[in-house]
Amino acid sequence: MTKKFKIFISYPPLESTKGSAFLSQNRQFQWTNTGNVIFPVIPAYGATLLAKNNYDVIWDDAIAKHQNYQDWYQNIIDSKPDLIFIETKTPVVKKHWQIINQLKNENSKLKICLMGDHVTALPQESLQNSQVDYVITGGDYDFMMLNLANHLTKKEKLQPGFWFRKKTRPTSDKLKSDDLTNSGPFALKHHNLDDLPIIDRDLTQWQLYSKDNTNYKYTPGAYIMSGRDCWWGKCTFCSWVTLYPHGTFRSHSPKFIIKEIENLVNNYHVKEIFDDAGTLPIGPWLKEFCQLMIDSGLNKKVTLGCNMRFGALNQDQYHLLKKAGFRFILYGMESSNQATLDKIQKNTKPDDAKSTLVMAKKAGLEPHLTIMIGYPWESKQDALTTLNQAKQFFIDGLADSLQATRIIPYPGSALFDQCKKEGWLLTQDWNDYDMRTPIMKSPLSYQEQQEIIQGVFKGVLTPKFLISRILSIRSFQDIRHYFRYAIKFIKKLNDFSLLKSPSVVK
Repeated sequence: MTKKFKIFISYPPLESTKGSAFLSQNRQFQWTNTGNVIFPVIPAYGATLLAKNNYDVIWDDAIAKHQNYQDWYQNIIDSKPDLIFIETKTPVVKKHWQIINQLKNENSKLKICLMGDHVTALPQESLQNSQVDYVITGGDYDFMMLNLANHLTKKEKLQPGFWFRKKTRPTSDKLKSDDLTNSGPFALKHHNLDDLPIIDRDLTQWQLYSKDNTNYKYTPGAYIMSGRDCWWGKCTFCSWVTLYPHGTFRSHSPKFIIKEIENLVNNYHVKEIFDDAGTLPIGPWLKEFCQLMIDSGLNKKVTLGCNMRFGALNQDQYHLLKKAGFRFILYGMESSNQATLDKIQKNTKPDDAKSTLVMAKKAGLEPHLTIMIGYPWESKQDALTTLNQAKQFFIDGLADSLQATRIIPYPGSALFDQCKKEGWLLTQDWNDYDMRTPIMKSPLSYQEQQEIIQGVFKGVLTPKFLISRILSIRSFQDIRHYFRYAIKFIKKLNDFSLLKSPSVVK
């Protein structure tokens, strides 16, 4: 009997005193103490696609399983996979290089492929600094994972978007750019998302991700992605614009997404689903999807959440979302200063935030806000303006939850290019790009940034807000959700605790 080609889709353990690696399905990496994990949707499609094409696929998320490195490494050695796919991001790419070199030194025949936004921006770097065999550029690595497996086993031609070494490896330890080649610039338009199979949730161990996520009020929960990635796709800070540049947005059909939801509800009894498209598709797509949710009765069986932009919907559409089963709406507020919103090409106005939140709350939805601190051009007063508006939204009962982070200019983003041009970067040591450390020059000191970020979290806990949360309790699940959220909220403060000022901060 012919041995099947064995493929691991791996998230190796990344041990750190800063917390656990919040890596998969995450646009902005950070070390976190909350224990949050997110189901990586696109690699899951890739795993399902590979398995349906008769490959032996092992889902290997050691981070979600809390597996230690030695046990993980020994399992890889004992299992003898033929190919390993690893998703990486800027703050951990150096750690992944070390892991790859260790694996390749143990088994030189093993093929390893890196994918993600960092290597899309800098594909040659990983080939020059590690023994990785292939780098996937672009965001459709589900389709490309199958293509690479077919290339290695059936000599199928590589699609555009792969980087790799030329057949003759140079004798020097350090590869030069001339020693590398590629299959052409990555392209997305020839991938039809509806050609993908419904995700095999058993294969991809969905239970690992079904509870530890503050986006879920009801568990078990699950993630889907209706589109890739955001139909706006211009925000200068977004690392996923590297994967899905402006003008390349595509979506599954509403009927396809309904099939994903039916599978989750009927076969896995999922209670809440978060759609992690950068922004949920709107217009005719949204109308058809919501109507299908209502007509099928799924709106009575499962609760939904999504990402949305300020100013994108009107009141009737928010009422339709609520009727279709939506509860949780996540908005990228980012700043309350028009100059900043213009510089990061957000295409919103500060007033859009309040008018949108009023409509969402009127429809009975629960808005979540994200803001960022540390812009090179923002003064302390500018940052406090954002902090105070966020506080006011909570005082007025217009927001239910929020998160605050330090803005990071990831390679491949327009903000990173701007930082290089303006001389704003304090470091290009990728280890520092983990939100703990200021990467850009700023009028705010390190300590001021930490205090403002913590002030955002603490400032929303007004007596009025706490009383409103208590009065909103309608069930035991509400009590459990708020208790779980409070614990993670406290742990989140530790992610931005006042540490000794990093060496890069002047």
